Parts: sequence; C-alpha cells; structure tokens
Amino acid sequence: MDIGVFLPIGNNGWLISKSAPQYMPTFELNKAVVQRAERYGLDFALSMIKLKGFGGETEFWDHCLESFTLMAGLAAVTERIKLYASTPILALPPAMAARMAVTVDAIAPGRFGVNIVTGWAPGEYAQMGLWPGDEHFGNRYDRAAEYVTVLKELWREGVSDFTGAFYTMDGCVLSPRPADGHIDIVAAGQSSSGRRFAAEHADYNFVLGAGVNTPLAFADTTAALRDEARRTGRDVGALPLFMVIADESDEAARATWRDYHDHADRAALAYMSGETSADATDDASATARTIALAEGAVNFNMGTLVGSFETVARMLDEIAEVPGTKGIMLVFDDFLAGMENFGTRIQPLMRCRSGRATGAP
Repeated sequence: MDIGVFLPIGNNGWLISKSAPQYMPTFELNKAVVQRAERYGLDFALSMIKLKGFGGETEFWDHCLESFTLMAGLAAVTERIKLYASTPILALPPAMAARMAVTVDAIAPGRFGVNIVTGWAPGEYAQMGLWPGDEHFGNRYDRAAEYVTVLKELWREGVSDFTGAFYTMDGCVLSPRPADGHIDIVAAGQSSSGRRFAAEHADYNFVLGAGVNTPLAFADTTAALRDEARRTGRDVGALPLFMVIADESDEAARATWRDYHDHADRAALAYMSGETSADATDDASATARTIALAEGAVNFNMGTLVGSFETVARMLDEIAEVPGTKGIMLVFDDFLAGMENFGTRIQPLMRCRSGRATGAP
C-alpha cells in the first residue's frame, strides 16, 4: 500500500483553527517535509493549488505557494519519491501545463505526475478575470476532459491538432517528450461526474474521507469509482485523504483535536461555506459540498484519525484493506513532528507497510 503526503503549500496546513500550529508555506518547510517523507519510505507527495484564501483571523490559505514551481524545486532535492503538482485548468493552458510537466519530469525522470483541478471556488478565478461564469459548474468536467486529451496527445505524439468546445490546437508541438510518452494523472472529483471523469481519464482519484475515527467512511465512494472503472476498462485507484493527529495515548490526541475544534476560525469557515454554496448543480458528494459540512469543518471536513500511535496504525491498516484503494494520502496537524512520528512510531506498527524504511540516517 502506497503512502503519500499532501504538502503544506498553504499557510497553516489543513486546520482552520486559531489554536492549531500557525506557519507560512515556505520552500524550506516543504523541502523538510518531503525529504523526511522520502527518508521514511513514503511513496509520493502531492501539492494543491490555491489562488485565494479564506481570510479570517488566521488568514487561512491567504498565503500559498505555486504548485508546479514548488514541485520543480523539490524534484531537484529528492531522489526516489514521486511528486504531483496541481494544474488549475482555468488559469493554465493545457499546452503550457504539458511543457511544464515534461520539464519537471526531466529533473526527476519518471517521478512526476499532474493533478487536475477544475475549480469550484469562483472567487479564485474572478479576481483574475478568468471565471467563465456559473455555466462552468455544469461543464467543468467536459472542459477537463478536453484539457487532459491535449496533455496526453502532446506527451504521446509531440503534436496536437485537437479541436473541441474549450480548446483548439493548431499544430501545437511539444519536444522533448516524457521518455515513455506518459505522465500519471490524478483527479480530485467526488461527485458522480467527477468519478466518471477520473475513470475515463485519470490514473488515480483523490477522495476525501469523512468524520473522526471513521476510517471506512470513504468505502462507498471507492466502490462507485470501481464501478466506473469497470465500465471504462481502465485501472484507476483511489487515494483517500486523512488527517493524522496522534500522541502517546488516545486521550492526549483527543484533547488536542478538541482544542483545535473549539478554537475554529469561524470567519474563515464562513467564507469557505459561501464559496462552496455557489454551485447549485453538483450532488451532495461533490468536493465543495463535502468540505463545507459543519461536522469536522475545523479540519476541512476530511477524514481525521485521532488517537495513539497504535490506534492510528490500526485504522490505517483498515483503510488499506478497502478494495480499490491504491494509496493513502496524509496530512498532519504539525507536519514536521507528524512526519517524524509517522516514520518512527506509526509506520513500524502497520501491517501494510511492513519492511518499509525505518528512517535511520
């Protein structure tokens, strides 16, 4: 079972709380996290793209690095771990994303992939004059399908004459190309249309867990993804995302989580809720709807594993056994301490990670 880390590319990571660790998203921080992940035998690291934060007292995600640039830098200071950058399809043309991906792949051959971000928050793109209007909510996966088609044509053939509703290529060329003509694609859609897009175009689908210490809550989403993948005849695996808040005992970890929850940044959460409610077309499982749910919103409503090192290891093993799960992506309340505890205290207890690196220098 692969394990990856969702890098802290935005300030304060994934806790919208005034009592959580407060930090800026520096290159040095992300380098330390990914190098520690590599040392402990983790398989991949993924960085999001966020173009406008939620404000509030914590200025949540008001300070964010750019994904491709960050991953290019990290590619040069790592040796084995796979790296995924996120492309905002409304802001970055597919031919440019294809060339940028090949460039990072040249720095880290065979270790680079691209996460497709269709865009669900109008404020991110309207500020740059790039929001196409509310019709984007209904056709964003059609746009994304064209986007990925152009990417794959350029990577495979080195030329694209694709003509669609959203993109038109006129003898568009790309050279050099990736060595085997392929770069992995990750999709993040949770809705039925998002899963269908992933099954048709992606290699992995990044899915959200839900709730506190309910590690199997994502199983229905993964089962639906498997059904879609069977329809397309493609091998597409789920990458569920979980936050880990671990300590020496269940009680200590639970107290930490409760403190974060009790000190939630309500103003930032209110802004997020407003952005997520803009799309009236998506179903209740869509990413934007899911992260805006009141329960657990302090940690972006992702699945949260709270407990002792032993408890968290047991829950991660349960997650690994869900059919269709190809990897688990983790975030931590304190990334450096969290990575250290995962590598030295949690991973050695996991059945699905037996024999992985111990982290010894």
